[in-house]
Amino acid sequence: MKAGLFLATASMALTASAHYVFPALIQDNAPTGDWKYVRDWTGSYGNGPVEDVSSLDIRCNKDASTAGNDTDTLPVTAGSDIGFTVRSGIGHPGPLLAYMAKAPGDASDFEGEGQVWFKIYEDFPTVGDNGLTWPSNGATTVNFTIPASLPDGDYLLRVEHIALHGAGTEGGAQFYLSCGQVSVTGGGNGDPAPLVAFPGAYDPTDPGILINIYWPVPTNYTPPGPKVWRG
Repeated sequence: MKAGLFLATASMALTASAHYVFPALIQDNAPTGDWKYVRDWTGSYGNGPVEDVSSLDIRCNKDASTAGNDTDTLPVTAGSDIGFTVRSGIGHPGPLLAYMAKAPGDASDFEGEGQVWFKIYEDFPTVGDNGLTWPSNGATTVNFTIPASLPDGDYLLRVEHIALHGAGTEGGAQFYLSCGQVSVTGGGNGDPAPLVAFPGAYDPTDPGILINIYWPVPTNYTPPGPKVWRG
């Protein structure tokens, strides 16, 4: 018990210095420039998280769901790798997830409203006697694959890291997220599912959101949200 309390206290002491943000897409292993293809959001300079899963901010971050924000749309190929840079590096323990939502027209005009989001990536920790080890810990870039059978068209691409260092109490999880804009070609006739809405996909008491990762040491972890659609 004392060891668990010590780890939790030490982690909380690092909170103020461990914030991070996803400002740029990565294509062909090269960053594309901060906020060129990623929607900037109010307060992004402070690297802070979203903490209320019922707020509109959980979709693309604060004020970033508004269409017409002068963000460019990056041409990408279905089946290719895409990524985000991480300013300051991922400094908290927790899972990395990625979602997409198909725009009815241009991505720049799309606010991502309704049940339109599907998950394309999630990672899991390694469980050991000393706790959970997360593959994204300390990452300065993150990458995932655009499903090969994804239909052509414009999409929002949402990256999210859920920091669980304070998630032992309701409302303690922190969500670091951004939305990029991409235009997919070379795709197929896939039918992405299940579809969820943001806000709406998460509840503050979901077991992947309300969890003490320090004591007792968890023996497994399930990320929140729908299953991954792999196309």
